[in-house]
Amino acid sequence: MYKPLTDDKSDQEAADRALGFNIAWILDPVVFGDYPPEMRGYHGSELPRFSPEERVLLRDSIDFIGLNHYASLYAKDCINSECICNDSSCIQGSDRAIWGFVYATTQRDGVPIGEPTGMSLSFVVPRGMEDMKRLSAILRRDTITNLCYSSPDKSVEDYEHDVKRIDYHKSYLAFLARAIRDEADVRGYFIWSLMDDFEWINGYSLRYGLYRIDPRTLNRIPKLSANWYRDFLNSHSLNDIYI
Repeated sequence: MYKPLTDDKSDQEAADRALGFNIAWILDPVVFGDYPPEMRGYHGSELPRFSPEERVLLRDSIDFIGLNHYASLYAKDCINSECICNDSSCIQGSDRAIWGFVYATTQRDGVPIGEPTGMSLSFVVPRGMEDMKRLSAILRRDTITNLCYSSPDKSVEDYEHDVKRIDYHKSYLAFLARAIRDEADVRGYFIWSLMDDFEWINGYSLRYGLYRIDPRTLNRIPKLSANWYRDFLNSHSLNDIYI
């Protein structure tokens, strides 16, 4: 999800443009039958045109939307001002045409957008979940959401007693519950992942699981979050989840 870096109108438009170039680019064709207007406005003839027959085939051609919600970022306009990404808090190349001329960063005036996790560009911003649900309401589709939290803790004792992961899911579920009460049609919530796994270039350094895997025995050891999530699911209710 993207939030304007400042209250300036150009940054507000940049946040909308970032959504258009990063999410609507994929979703708009299969929901509305065409690329988003934000992309048409800046790329024009560079974008392929769908024939009338193709638009009919594409429009409303999906049954539901699955959203992987990784992070919320600040968005800064790079059309009317210069953008230079030179530190680890911004996304390299985000100010280019393919990204919509938007500088995407995790910091504002040196202050992170939320509490850090084990992944450098992923911070805890639970309100971003509610914003994503509002986006799905615009697209008029059921949503199933995938959430992931990588523990920043290093010791075995700390990351088995993963209170921060529990707090993460409590806060995100709270905003999800509020979105549902505001009539967002949400059909599922999926935690990544059941157990610590091999995460591409990050290997075993990022630990998303509700269960720890002992590398010597391959035993699955439930973290505190696994027991919490089991109890939460057994309650069959969101009534106890509040913001």
